[in-house]
Amino acid sequence: MSPDGPDTRPPASLRARLTRAGFVDTERAQRLLADRDLVGLLGEVGDGLIDLLGRAASPDEALLAATRLAAVAEPYRARVRELLTTAGDAQRRLVAVLGASGALADHLVRHPVDLDVLEAPSPIGADPAVVRAEMLTAVGADPGAAAPVAELPGAEGTDAMRRAYRRRLLAIAAADLVSDEPLSLLPAVGSALADLAAAALEAGLAVARADLPDHGAGARLAVLGMGKTGGRELNYVSDVDVIYVAEPAGGVAEDEALAVAAKLATGMARACSAPSGEPALWPVDAALRPEGKQGPLVRTVASHLAYYERWAKTWEFQALLKARVVAGDREAGRAYTEAISPLVWRAVEREHFVEDSQAMRRRVEEHVPPSEADRQLKLGQGGLRDVEFTVQLLQLVHGRSDESIRSPHTLSALQALSAGGYVGRDHAARLAVCYRLLRVLEHRIQLSRLRRTHLMPSTEADLRRLARSAGMSSAAEVSERWRSVRREVRHLHEELFYRPLLPATASLSSEEASLSPEAAKVRLQAIGYRDPAGALRHIQALTEGVSRRAAIQRQLLPVLLGWFADGADSDAGLLAFRRLSDELGSTHWYLKLLRDSGVAAQRLAHVLSTSRYVADAIARSPESVRWLDEDAELAPRDAGRLWAEVDKVLTRQHDADEAATLLRAVRRRELARTSVAQVLGRTDVVAAAGAMTAAAEVALAGALRIVEYEAEHSDDGLLTRMAIIAMGRFGGREMAYGSDADVLFVHDPLPGADEPRAQAQATALATRIRALLGQVGEEPSLEVDADLRPEGRNGPLVRSLGSYAEYYQRWSSPWESQALLRGRAVAGDPGLRERFEALVDPLRYPAGGADAAVVREVRRLKARMEAERLPRGLDPSRHLKLGRGGLSDVEWTVQLLQLQHGHHVPELRTTETLPALAAAAQAGLLSADDEEQLREAWLLASRLRDAIVLWTGRTTGRQLDVLPHERLALMGLARLLGYPPGSGSELEETYLRLGRRARAVVERVFYG
Repeated sequence: MSPDGPDTRPPASLRARLTRAGFVDTERAQRLLADRDLVGLLGEVGDGLIDLLGRAASPDEALLAATRLAAVAEPYRARVRELLTTAGDAQRRLVAVLGASGALADHLVRHPVDLDVLEAPSPIGADPAVVRAEMLTAVGADPGAAAPVAELPGAEGTDAMRRAYRRRLLAIAAADLVSDEPLSLLPAVGSALADLAAAALEAGLAVARADLPDHGAGARLAVLGMGKTGGRELNYVSDVDVIYVAEPAGGVAEDEALAVAAKLATGMARACSAPSGEPALWPVDAALRPEGKQGPLVRTVASHLAYYERWAKTWEFQALLKARVVAGDREAGRAYTEAISPLVWRAVEREHFVEDSQAMRRRVEEHVPPSEADRQLKLGQGGLRDVEFTVQLLQLVHGRSDESIRSPHTLSALQALSAGGYVGRDHAARLAVCYRLLRVLEHRIQLSRLRRTHLMPSTEADLRRLARSAGMSSAAEVSERWRSVRREVRHLHEELFYRPLLPATASLSSEEASLSPEAAKVRLQAIGYRDPAGALRHIQALTEGVSRRAAIQRQLLPVLLGWFADGADSDAGLLAFRRLSDELGSTHWYLKLLRDSGVAAQRLAHVLSTSRYVADAIARSPESVRWLDEDAELAPRDAGRLWAEVDKVLTRQHDADEAATLLRAVRRRELARTSVAQVLGRTDVVAAAGAMTAAAEVALAGALRIVEYEAEHSDDGLLTRMAIIAMGRFGGREMAYGSDADVLFVHDPLPGADEPRAQAQATALATRIRALLGQVGEEPSLEVDADLRPEGRNGPLVRSLGSYAEYYQRWSSPWESQALLRGRAVAGDPGLRERFEALVDPLRYPAGGADAAVVREVRRLKARMEAERLPRGLDPSRHLKLGRGGLSDVEWTVQLLQLQHGHHVPELRTTETLPALAAAAQAGLLSADDEEQLREAWLLASRLRDAIVLWTGRTTGRQLDVLPHERLALMGLARLLGYPPGSGSELEETYLRLGRRARAVVERVFYG
């Protein structure tokens, strides 16, 4: 750049130009532009200099620093002039430094000789040995010596070391500030700063040796870098955390050697941070040593080892993860790391290790002052510590069996965790970008004054300087990016840091976690697998190879094996898991969900090892695994919600068979959802029955819509209105997994329609509905049973409303009145549905109540059913439906009370058993104790019927209504019902006891 000659524009025009260039204090800028030294150096300055400095993070600070540099002595003034007037990399570096760091500008003013640093290529990535040699040479020490001694002792050596440090720091900062990709450069910057800090410690130690008479020859002192120094990811200004370890040398006694080592350590720290002619570098912090500040400053390797083996807390092992020899005696340092490293990677086996680490993170947050909480880049929610604690915990939990993830460098460790499948690629990438941005912001903030701070600035000017130095356009942009990153980091931290897999994995021994065949077989036998050899084959099939899929399975299986064993059938659970993984293992979401979800893996293990029905259902609908992550996905769907879905399906689908298949698929999906929820205890038997009933209702309503659509488009057109009346357990909203849909079909010919033809069409429609829902195919069928119709199988499948009215008036039997207590219109023409229910109400709720003849007939039918329908040789107390105190006992008792009192007790007019039972007690027809006995027996019998299906996976067969004798089956049922392991006998005794009590109530109330 060349000066443009005298600026003759009026002040207002100059102010506008300064404002457009980014200056804030335009009054001061105008004064500085007229500064005698600056004008003397450059001549009258104008737009060229303004534009140049306008590129800086803070043009105001850059101009102030340029003015101060203009006053330095020759020959450096000439160098300043050349840098400010000659475009190029050196000029870019100078302006970037002057505008971003007042502290480094001060250094250049004090030591203009270091301007030549700005001409050199980037020192980032320099060999650490070269940096060490440079620092030692600055204090006159021999870089090749085993224990270098400075020729410049005391303050002279300290100042020389600090000047050399600042010179290289200037070079690092200049290269960093002009980078077009600061996030990409960040790891290299952190490593360069850590290497520079290590070299400064080495030079400081050389100065300390120079101050001792024998140069500390009696002690071999090693300095271990901790934290970011150890991880080679240091900030521009940070405490340098260290631990000192020393061993005697030259026959010196241990106590004397430790005393000498303590003097060396103290002298080294003083050289780095005590007042001197040059600014201090940073505090050297040894508080991470055993016993903290209360413990001895220096210990031997053996002393350290004894402490860590007996007294160390969880956080100390987490801190040791980054320990690295950075200065002093390398052999003593290596002895320390070799002794301590095994303890670090076994620390996860300590009791409550994961919980302690999680609690420690929460304590760090709690100690952040409220005034700083929203500005903390490091310690607050969504800050750097969230990332670092997450990475370190994952390393410590999984690193004992996987050395590839043991890097002390956060970003390298995160990449290794991703490569090993411990963190999802997307999660790792997002976390890495957020971490880089947080670190870049932290670096830019610290560079301004070279002060240790982790707080986002609060003033507009500081935010603006931060934004521009980090490559953003405005204070608003940097504030928004900060808030966005905080939210993202916090979300990812909570998702990864609090995984339930972590404490479960930590609780395993090293052998268990490693899945070695010998250890796995022993463990499988110990925790109850009946076929350890078969289980081991499944494990090997799931984990063999080097694929990402196998890597994630190796993480999951050690924990899942224990969770399978907590279920009723661990072998079946593992087999089902293998089949499911063979089906879904290559999908992008399946293993990721199990690894990352808070609950999905444990829930999957539980349902697969507890229920064959669920295992089969999930195998048929693998996407249902996703439900395990969200309680809302397991909630029952009511008929209204399902119909809204089915309505859209039917609107798009014009092929009747395909549409019916989709209806059955919806029902199959809801049966699967209900079964999973039941096994997990997320829904009770009443809600489960309601969900299964709703799915059947929607299937029937959809099938009716299909066949009516077909009729409308036939030659005859639609001749009649149809309605479907749910009966039995379907009508009572009490369906089970194997229930048929008991129905009555009713129709009402349209005005002007020929009644015989309308009857024929109605029969055809009903037949078609049964065929569509009952056909064998890829989706399970729904058997539509119309045997409860008038005259049973001998009567017409469909009757008109008038025919029903005539039949019930002339020929209805007591059992039909009783059956109609369950009648509930569920599909078809709304008006017809209402008229049918109005038609049958007088039969099921007769005025004055059922007469004595009806009561006798109902009792006779019940006694006959018990005598004839119970399987021969079966203990009546074990039949869940027809046995003593079973479902039939309770339901017939309730129904008799409805027949007798439904007319004058409106609350009894319900098709559902439990509400009717409660209404009877409320009306004084049952005592509270009798109601409780009947309710508990009915509920347990219903739960057992469902549990038998869930346990066996079968939905048909006589044994589904029988409480089994086999111990294994009883234990499986007990686990499904929430009993602790080994409670099969307790469940059996409970059911038989409740059955006896309920039967006593039935004998008294029903039989009289």
